[in-house]
Amino acid sequence: MSAQLIFDLAPLGSVVRYFDGAPRPASQFGGKLAAWRSNNGDGRLVHRFGARRIGDNMVPAGIVLQRGKLDTDGPVIMVLRQTFSVASRLLFEVVEPPAIGSVRVVDRVDADAELLHLAADRAGAEDWRACNPHRRAFLDEVTATRWRPIWSGPGSRQGLPPKRPRLQADWPDG
Repeated sequence: MSAQLIFDLAPLGSVVRYFDGAPRPASQFGGKLAAWRSNNGDGRLVHRFGARRIGDNMVPAGIVLQRGKLDTDGPVIMVLRQTFSVASRLLFEVVEPPAIGSVRVVDRVDADAELLHLAADRAGAEDWRACNPHRRAFLDEVTATRWRPIWSGPGSRQGLPPKRPRLQADWPDG
């Protein structure tokens, strides 16, 4: 799946894996391993942004994945995020869409929304919002998913799923 398809179809809050298809180098090759890690990983889809003009340059649309947070048993010190252009040559797949019944806390209610937090339920989202005051924090409940697993790779014709399913959009016809 391309970054453009993730931009177009993946729901905010999905866990997305990105990879370049190259095999992982041995651990004794530190430089090669660091380069491989920059092109292979996963994160939660927290933002998507459209193309825009900055000065004389056109910046293409893209997605932002949150890879992790650094904290010290208290406040978060740093949030690790990675941005990808929709023209990226890397491959992407949705590993896990947000669970039905979970609640997204977003900074606005439009196509440019940024995910602030994904809670398991409404009470968890309300608790997070009470502890993390934002001027504009809206709750968005995940009521249905439009994703279904499709099996690929060896054994797919025999109905044997691989260790990790890929996901594909399941849009109704019409």
